[in-house]
Amino acid sequence: MKYHPYHLVSPSPWPIYASLAALVFTVSTVCWFHNYKNGDIMMITGLGLIISSMIVWWRDVIREATFEGQHTLEVQRGLKEGMILFIVSEAMLFFAFFWAYFHSSLSPSVELGAVWPPTGIEVLNPWHVPLLNTAILLSSGATVTWAHHALIARRSRAETIQGLGLTILLGFIFTGLQGMEYYEASFTIADSVYGATFYSTTGLHGIHVIIGTLFLTVCFFRLLNYHYTTNHHLGLEAAILYWHFVDYVWLLVFICYYVWAF
Repeated sequence: MKYHPYHLVSPSPWPIYASLAALVFTVSTVCWFHNYKNGDIMMITGLGLIISSMIVWWRDVIREATFEGQHTLEVQRGLKEGMILFIVSEAMLFFAFFWAYFHSSLSPSVELGAVWPPTGIEVLNPWHVPLLNTAILLSSGATVTWAHHALIARRSRAETIQGLGLTILLGFIFTGLQGMEYYEASFTIADSVYGATFYSTTGLHGIHVIIGTLFLTVCFFRLLNYHYTTNHHLGLEAAILYWHFVDYVWLLVFICYYVWAF
């Protein structure tokens, strides 16, 4: 018998496994950057170890929540608070990149030509692909909200599936257009502080879009397998909250890095 609402997790090998996987990935990536022999193979191996640790660890969490009934209301409250704190930490990470951008752009040095963007940098037109990507990402925020409300209001299950599936499709389209934009850009990450801050911030955001898309994809398959109910869908709520955060960050990126620089 359990006389408390908390979930005391059973001993698990996945934390130490994930830590070792992260160590292998980090060391191998540094080796790859310095052109060590087989550094790329080691990096791919480390990445595979991280992905496998995520799969098996989150598989256990899904089993504990869906089939064992371990996620009581008190546990769900703690998980929600943890997700909020995680997003706050992500916001601080982006704040650091925006700080680096504004530090150089608000008072450009003589080495940059005392202008922003720096002399010789041909910036991207914000009213072409970036504007299209903005419309796509904002539309995905609307479709994921549609799916969420369809689930809460107990409307057609097909409506929830359609909204979530459309959101995932828009996420993949955004990532593809972002990659095309990188391929066609006339400057690289090595072209002055503008290139460094531009690719660092937009690349970091792109990684978040990919992670959010995978997050929603897992939720999509869980939805197909009847893992969610009207009152118990914390995993989907966390994914939606994360996706809205990605939307808001992109608006700032679009305004500051594209429109203002243009």
